[in-house]
Amino acid sequence: MRITDLLKQEGILLNAAPASKAEAIEMMISLHDKCGSLNDVAAFKEGILKREEMGTTAIGMEIAIPHAKSEAVKAPALTAITVPDGVDYDAPDGNPCKLLFMIAATTDGDVHLEVLARMMQLLMDPEFTGSLKEAKTPEEFLAIIDAKETEKFPEEAAEEPEAPVAAAPAAAEKAGPRVLAVTACPTGIAHTYMAAEALAKAGEAMGINIKVETNGSGGAKNVLTAEDIANCDGIIIAADKSVETARFDGKPVYSTKVADGIHKPEELINKILNGEAPIFHSDKKAQEVAADDNESFGRKLYKHLMNGVSHMLPFVVAGGIFIAVAFLIDAAAGVKGGADFGSHTAAAAWFKTIGGYAFNFMLPLLAGFIAMSIADRPGLLVGFVGGWLASNGATFADPGAAATIPSGFLGALLAGFIGGWLMKKCMKMCEKMPQALEGIKPVLVFPLAGLGIIGVMMCAVNPIMGVINNGLNNALISLNENNLGVLLGCILAGMMAIDMGGPFNKAAYVFGAGMLANATTTSDPTAAYMIMASVMIGGMVPPIAIALSTSFFKKLWTEDERKSGPVNYIMGLSFITEGAIPYAASYPLQVIPSCIVGSAVAGGLSWLFNCTLMAPHGGIFVLPTIGNWLMYFVALAIGSVVGMLMLAILKKPAKN
Repeated sequence: MRITDLLKQEGILLNAAPASKAEAIEMMISLHDKCGSLNDVAAFKEGILKREEMGTTAIGMEIAIPHAKSEAVKAPALTAITVPDGVDYDAPDGNPCKLLFMIAATTDGDVHLEVLARMMQLLMDPEFTGSLKEAKTPEEFLAIIDAKETEKFPEEAAEEPEAPVAAAPAAAEKAGPRVLAVTACPTGIAHTYMAAEALAKAGEAMGINIKVETNGSGGAKNVLTAEDIANCDGIIIAADKSVETARFDGKPVYSTKVADGIHKPEELINKILNGEAPIFHSDKKAQEVAADDNESFGRKLYKHLMNGVSHMLPFVVAGGIFIAVAFLIDAAAGVKGGADFGSHTAAAAWFKTIGGYAFNFMLPLLAGFIAMSIADRPGLLVGFVGGWLASNGATFADPGAAATIPSGFLGALLAGFIGGWLMKKCMKMCEKMPQALEGIKPVLVFPLAGLGIIGVMMCAVNPIMGVINNGLNNALISLNENNLGVLLGCILAGMMAIDMGGPFNKAAYVFGAGMLANATTTSDPTAAYMIMASVMIGGMVPPIAIALSTSFFKKLWTEDERKSGPVNYIMGLSFITEGAIPYAASYPLQVIPSCIVGSAVAGGLSWLFNCTLMAPHGGIFVLPTIGNWLMYFVALAIGSVVGMLMLAILKKPAKN
């Protein structure tokens, strides 16, 4: 599908002057509405903003391509604006954007990915983008695109080629070295294709046969075949996420970040030609070299932790809510507590049992996917078994954990990180084994070695970690009994608002969920339930404080920000902290401190009012699981108002 098939003259606005990113988005949406592409403007805007929350769609080089798939789109379409003075669009290179396209895609198919892939190939040419910025009329703008598409795809049929990026024409007939490449970025859209196009163009200019595989969100395209790999001189991996590398075993492979594929394509190709790429072996990650060179130790720890947390959360949320429902059923049946509370009635027992099964996977999944992030697939067994051993507290003297204290959440973290690291070292040592044993490594050697490693490790550390875990639980109970828990509630709730989904937020949430998971094994589960209540209320305050401010202090915000504000009432009440991120990104020095203070106040009051929460997520949708719910909402209201008032003090009126 050609770009000129999707872009109409009335969908082009030249020499626009938006004052902000939000205003630029509003302009392009209005153009879509003018062209008749939408059946629900508000719903489409929501989709665009949701995509922006995942990360800016500015790609650098003064270009941005916001996009969304939505039921609100009648038919795939494009709009475009030029901004001679530029607009701040949070571009990765820090430059203002002067050329902006917006893609509206229907939910059937991946038209937006196809269009993005094609646009990346065209927009990598600075002469082409410069001509678009200088266009005087929409007709001229369209003519420039049409001419470039015809030049770039001279033999194009009615349908776009399956592969968005291919080798240069007649590359197979050229003599000389042959280089392969794989590109991938976290979202699998813009930078994936930008790097592929840059490498393909550099190869053609250097007279090098090059074929580039793109690992986009729509799947791998222009896939490297076994014949390609066998006949190549080396492979470039320009990727910021994992790609399939076992197929490159025994070939020179140079791994780097996707940005280098965009900005240093000739240098990367020369790495292969000059023999600077190391020989790759499939039992280790190809991108380890790049990760070691380009990421800090703290960043690596965070990525490994988030890999575990993201896989764990669905089990925690669903299982926790099922267990909370069991408590509600027994409470409604008149059960007054006791050892069998939550399983006294048949219906409650069913919910608690099924929820317990899901909840019991929490620690094994956390440890398993942390270890897998460190040591690839061989690490999964190590972490999974280690997490299970942490959850039951197995020791050398008591491997069945009949009378031991579980090491819990802390033990699972240890199993994931240290177990994964030890497994990685073991894999490194096994590289010296005879080549004839390569086939049995992943099915016999690694599993046996991993199980032995984690079994010895956890049986050795469980007694120590169990004591620490028990001490932590007792300390929390003591804090509660001595009226010092309010401080803990303030700290945890405030952490939820520091980065609204980042490391601090996730650390507080995982701590709360971990305490909730261990609640039934402690002598006093109340402290764990109060911790979870403080954590959730801390995540609810920021969006609500923003919504209140846009409703009662309208002069502080632009028209677009006021229009988006009411959505945050729903997001906040649903415990979706990320609703406040666009505002925090635009005004960090005003929004973030206000939200932290508001959340801390709400968390402290929640603890002061003895509010409890038996479910790990849900906001108002798990109201029946909130103990002392009326005062919980009082605490939420007070914290949100405090955040709103701080915003009124710190933020200056908006300039419309």
